Amino acid sequence: MTTAIRKLLVANRGEIALRVMRTCREMGIRTVAIYSEADRLSPHVRYADEAVCVGPPPSSESYLQTDVIIDVCKKLAVDAIHPGYGFLSENANFARAVREAGLIFVGPSPEAIEMMGSKLGAKAAVSTYNIPMVPGTPDAISDREAAKRTAAEIGYPILIKASAGGGGKGMRIVQMEQEFDEQMERAVSEAISSFGDGSVFIEKYVTSPRHVEIQVLGDQHGNIIHLFERECSVQRRHQKVVEEAPSAVLTPEIRAEMGRCAVDVARACGYYGAGTVEFIVDDQLNFYFLEMNTRLQVEHPVTEQITGVDLVKQMIYIAEGKPLTIKQDELEIKGHAVEIRVYAEDPANNFLPDVGTLHTYVRPQGNGVRVDDGFEQGMAIPIYYDPMIAKLITYGATREEAIEKMIRAIDEYQISGVQTTLPFCRFVMEHEAFRSGQFDTHFVQRYFTPQVLQAQPDATETQLAATLAAWLLDQRKPKAESAATSLPVQRSKWKENRLR
Repeated sequence: MTTAIRKLLVANRGEIALRVMRTCREMGIRTVAIYSEADRLSPHVRYADEAVCVGPPPSSESYLQTDVIIDVCKKLAVDAIHPGYGFLSENANFARAVREAGLIFVGPSPEAIEMMGSKLGAKAAVSTYNIPMVPGTPDAISDREAAKRTAAEIGYPILIKASAGGGGKGMRIVQMEQEFDEQMERAVSEAISSFGDGSVFIEKYVTSPRHVEIQVLGDQHGNIIHLFERECSVQRRHQKVVEEAPSAVLTPEIRAEMGRCAVDVARACGYYGAGTVEFIVDDQLNFYFLEMNTRLQVEHPVTEQITGVDLVKQMIYIAEGKPLTIKQDELEIKGHAVEIRVYAEDPANNFLPDVGTLHTYVRPQGNGVRVDDGFEQGMAIPIYYDPMIAKLITYGATREEAIEKMIRAIDEYQISGVQTTLPFCRFVMEHEAFRSGQFDTHFVQRYFTPQVLQAQPDATETQLAATLAAWLLDQRKPKAESAATSLPVQRSKWKENRLR
């Protein structure tokens, strides 16, 4: 049985809210935006057919307010909620509350989210399938001495990891047994403070790891496919900055085997919707299951570029109960895509977040360039949320072409008012390790220092010229009225204007 979605609320903000809304508009689905007081003038608020303020700037008082969001849905006759990524996207209780309210959650079941939300639970769920696992403890550590014996058996270095962890939190590398107790205490303490769960386990530490993930799609009829891999090894603070599809090093045989394993992971938890199965790959191209992310990934555009599949559209079809119409043997990799995350961060100062106003904000354009963002010139970068300004994606017939397009697009991207990761990403694109494909998750530690950015062309004069040009252009434009409104619901003029 299928249920048509006619109105959808996006329980998110910024670029991912816009990304979902654009596909909804193509599908003839009306959209509702929610926003905090800090995001009142954000593009996603104006783009939606309706928009409702759900609270003050802190996410705990706005974007994480389950009851408020569901109440908005009831008042505006919303059929479904898309959670985007972050915030409530992997919150099983939210997915359950949405279902109990008689709404459609555009994502997996609460049970699948719960199962894969625990690294130990995920390992247990997939243990009946022939999926490679990193050697380690199968359960949370309850006997520290026994854990030390296990560590000695698998060999140092090892990782102590929080079962409920993510983003590098609650994770410690232990080089030798003498460090075990101290690092254990730190990992448990951080796991409790970050996740409210002090459960930790140990794994063999892969010394030169690559982070490779497989995109999967499953419907509610038991059909599951994979859409190949994404390489996500260039990271800082265990979080991705550069992604690409496909990986530069996987053979067709390894790709097929990783795809099979990813589909089995999804099958192990009865998964439907879009999800990502993450693997660690060592320097011999042996791969090991890491975890499953039960949501749309930030880096999903590179998969869309090489497959031609709109992942958001597929998520909506699946949520409506429709069977997948894409067959595994129909999919093929076409070309190459690279994505960089443009953060308001200072690469010269340990990538610390930067705040300020986008005095200049001019997007790159041209063949093979895609920008997913949620900001405009003159907007301030809020201190309350993740500092990502945009995702810049380039596509080419070959990897070399995609990289060259990325360098050109970075040079054309004009941002002033805040420090960004653009200079760092340009450094990556030109580095021999990246160009050759011979890199791993230690790229930043091995190759990057603030001094290397000083060797790049001085962009000061270019930025000053761009700022002046933008100011002059702004003076010629008629001044628009303020977008702020005292009404509780803002209604889009898009359809009205289109009919004129």
